[in-house]
Amino acid sequence: MVDAVVVETHPVPMRSTVSWPAIIAGGFVAAALTLMLLALGAGLGFSVVSPWSGPPDISTTTAATVGGIYMAVTAVLSSAIGGYITGRLRTGWAQAPLDEVYFRDTAHGVVCWAFATVMGAALLASAATVVSGGIASRSNQNGASQSIADPTASILDRLFRPDYGALAGGTGQRAAGVFAGGRDLAADRDVARRILLTFDQRGRTEFTGDDRQYLAQMVAARTGLEPAAAEQRVSAIEAEVRVKADAARRAAAHLSFWLVASLLMGAVAAGLTAAEGGAARDGRS
Repeated sequence: MVDAVVVETHPVPMRSTVSWPAIIAGGFVAAALTLMLLALGAGLGFSVVSPWSGPPDISTTTAATVGGIYMAVTAVLSSAIGGYITGRLRTGWAQAPLDEVYFRDTAHGVVCWAFATVMGAALLASAATVVSGGIASRSNQNGASQSIADPTASILDRLFRPDYGALAGGTGQRAAGVFAGGRDLAADRDVARRILLTFDQRGRTEFTGDDRQYLAQMVAARTGLEPAAAEQRVSAIEAEVRVKADAARRAAAHLSFWLVASLLMGAVAAGLTAAEGGAARDGRS
């Protein structure tokens, strides 16, 4: 008669393969390096451009390309160092196959990059909200500071710039606002601002006939210009706004492409260096 042998088995506690402390440490290092390199880039830009020599002879597309390249270099350097630290700090797996160890190290590097990217985006968004809120509150308290937050202020200033030669004497001898119907200048500026802000909507590349005529009438009434000269000024502003809108679209497109490229390169760099760090941790390199 054979005695039965009873074997007692105890469940092995499952341990997560994700080492969050190492990921968070590497993510903070990557975010800090990104901030430092961006500050260095801003300092280099300010040191190259002089406020007394006029605007640099460089197009917005070229500036966006240069900024995109520096952004990509920053992403690769910071992500590579953060990923390597994550790989070195992560706890090793003694019984895992070599290919599984390589995959987990690489995945830790990618998660470190994602953590740093999301954290940096959240911090930038909160900082931008605070800054924009402060500017808006100061603008509401002091009307003179409103031009800081208004990108159309300089265009409106040139649009309604009076012709003092016509106002002081000569054939155009009339006071500013005589034909404005008693309207305040701020009201006409607000109307012109709304027309300028809606200029590029729905694929429009020029003012409508009614808008152009209305702007010319306001300019003639406010500045002392003859109707023909007022229409010429409105046409010049229209051409300038069109050029600036096209340049802004091209610059935004270039920056978007470079942003995507820098994010992808940062993810690859973090994964590769995390695997290298894991190999150095295990003595395989």
